[in-house]
Amino acid sequence: MLQTAGVVLPDAVCGQVLLTCPKGLAVQYFDVFNGDADGLCALQQLRLAEPRQATLVTGVKRDIALLQRVPPTPDACVTVLDLSLDTNWIALGALLQCGARVEYFDHHFAGDIPVCAGLSSHVDTAGHVCTSVLVDRHLGGVHRRWAVVGAFGDNLEQTARQLGASLPLDARQTDLLRELGECLNYNAYADSEADLMIHPAALHRLLQPHADPFGVIDSEPVLRRIRDTRRDDLALAQGVRAYATAPCGTVFILPDEAWSRRVRGAWGNRLAHASPGQAHAILAPNGHGGYVVSVRAPVASLRGADHLCRAFPTGGGRAAAGGINHLPQQRLRDFIRAFEHAF
Repeated sequence: MLQTAGVVLPDAVCGQVLLTCPKGLAVQYFDVFNGDADGLCALQQLRLAEPRQATLVTGVKRDIALLQRVPPTPDACVTVLDLSLDTNWIALGALLQCGARVEYFDHHFAGDIPVCAGLSSHVDTAGHVCTSVLVDRHLGGVHRRWAVVGAFGDNLEQTARQLGASLPLDARQTDLLRELGECLNYNAYADSEADLMIHPAALHRLLQPHADPFGVIDSEPVLRRIRDTRRDDLALAQGVRAYATAPCGTVFILPDEAWSRRVRGAWGNRLAHASPGQAHAILAPNGHGGYVVSVRAPVASLRGADHLCRAFPTGGGRAAAGGINHLPQQRLRDFIRAFEHAF
């Protein structure tokens, strides 16, 4: 028996076998993905290459424990994109134990990855990698423009430009892909689905017909609305003074406003590129007596954000960027000390 994190998987499903969906059953397909740019663009590449009618499971950017929404049945074939395997381990174990097949693409901290016939995993936690890049590798670059969009949206500018260099793109086209990625990512920032400009599932359906991202840029008015809102919110953020500064970086606390909840990630990305040798933390009140925290590691190193955030309950992320869903007010000083120590 394989046992990890409290879940026991039968010996019969252990081994190294490529993902195949069960034969002789009415297969139920599920696409489970982070609602940000990386999750959307990873799924876009896969479904352009492998069209499939699937139940969509997604939500706001910080809603990452999504695999528990998939019923554990032997006829389930599940694709998971841009969601921490460590956070979803118990739900993953339940799916594998019942005989479901799961294909997993991710770049966040994973913990122990089970080796089972029902699981095909593509996990790389390097700081310069995102899920769109992993799918691009898997597909051999056949829809690379969407991988460029995903990498830009995930604040991996150097990675995006390296991918784009292999394509016939001029400077203006590259800038358009960058703006699209940043807009797709911006839409995912909210504390609840009610605050989103468009739900990620609806946004996926809007993107789905477009093999070329320039088709989306030219034809979808909702993206113009996201772009304009993002521009206005960033202008408001520029007026916020630093709460704490240190040689390693800066901590900001935003006011309790709707624009603050939307802007914290985008502003963190902008600050990171403006000062690539420093780390940044953006906090905003979460309505539960604490803060939501977004952390950006120095662009020059792209490491440390995940370790810092995982030191606090509800924290997680990846090497370049992490977050904490609920930092109690009484732990603010602890966080600032840990921030200074981490970087």
